Amino acid sequence: MGEIEQTDDDGAVEIQALPLDAWHRAKGGRMVEFAGYWMPIQYEGIMAEHLWVRENAGLFDVSHMGQLLLSGDKVAEALETLVPGDISALKPGRMRYSLLLDEDGGILDDLMITNEGDQFGIVVNGAVKWDDIGHLRENLPDHITLNHRDDHGLLALQGPKAVTALSRLVPEAAGLVFMQATRATWNGHAIAISRSGYTGEDGFEISLPNEALTDFADALCAMDEVKPIGLGARDSLRLEAGLPLYGHDLDPAIDPVEADLAFAISKRRREEGGFPGAARILGHLADGSPRKRVGLLVEGKLPVREGAKLFDGNTEIGVVTSGGFAPSVGAPIAMGYAPTGLSEPGTAVAAEVRGKRVACTVTAMPFIPHRYVRKQGA
Repeated sequence: MGEIEQTDDDGAVEIQALPLDAWHRAKGGRMVEFAGYWMPIQYEGIMAEHLWVRENAGLFDVSHMGQLLLSGDKVAEALETLVPGDISALKPGRMRYSLLLDEDGGILDDLMITNEGDQFGIVVNGAVKWDDIGHLRENLPDHITLNHRDDHGLLALQGPKAVTALSRLVPEAAGLVFMQATRATWNGHAIAISRSGYTGEDGFEISLPNEALTDFADALCAMDEVKPIGLGARDSLRLEAGLPLYGHDLDPAIDPVEADLAFAISKRRREEGGFPGAARILGHLADGSPRKRVGLLVEGKLPVREGAKLFDGNTEIGVVTSGGFAPSVGAPIAMGYAPTGLSEPGTAVAAEVRGKRVACTVTAMPFIPHRYVRKQGA
């Protein structure tokens, strides 16, 4: 499964290199530490990379994320004791967004679950993958087998031209719609692809053996439609799409209703309960939660960053959890938490930046429309 962390001779935690580390550096990637790994924050610039993805296709290396495989008798039912989704109803080749919950209903992680037919695949966030693995091992029945697929990398190809590019290498990609997955073969390597992603654009995530990553990335980036994209644009893209980032917009103090992620609680589970924190979460569904994740349009040009306090008049009401300049919007935007009574679009609030108040307006998310392909020909 690999070591949870490695240390150098001085006892300091060593930052790990991804399988494509040399590839990123050769492409001019500016490397930073993220989730315990060296990762490219940008190549030619965050603004240019962001806009490229909105118009073409961008290739992201997300191999820091954890790829887990679960198998065993009644594995779906076992998973349902830890997440609030209807996993038993998930058909082969289908995916579902879900949430790993603690006993009080707080969010330990958000994750993607795929029914692969003979097993369930789970993709978890890189910063907490070791915690997730420990939580799953501790709480799943002993007969459930958990494998950490650390011999595989994960690439995301995102943007309106992603399907054109990927279909040249993997024709099966064109037949998928949003939240569908399949297995395929490329250059003799078994790979898995899903039509999903984290940018609000159409796109795919591709899991493939580490030894095939460089050739696959080269084959994609040789196409006119595709450029490598760094973490900086990934963050601005997901913020515009209204997608929360674990460890920033989500954490164990927040439940799914407060996070505006109640869609992840399936109808059957709402009726039956049986997931961690069900009493708290179902109570919030019935009676409303005290706070809610909201989008914020920021007046002026000054970005409002994570940690900025939110005010209603002179009363502190909440906090910004993500924020920055949004290239496709052409203005600063943010998301954060506010009392439910102040969460309606159009509500005027203020954020405190460097001791000054910046006017903001609560707005519905996403900030720009999602462009997922939900049905053939759409």
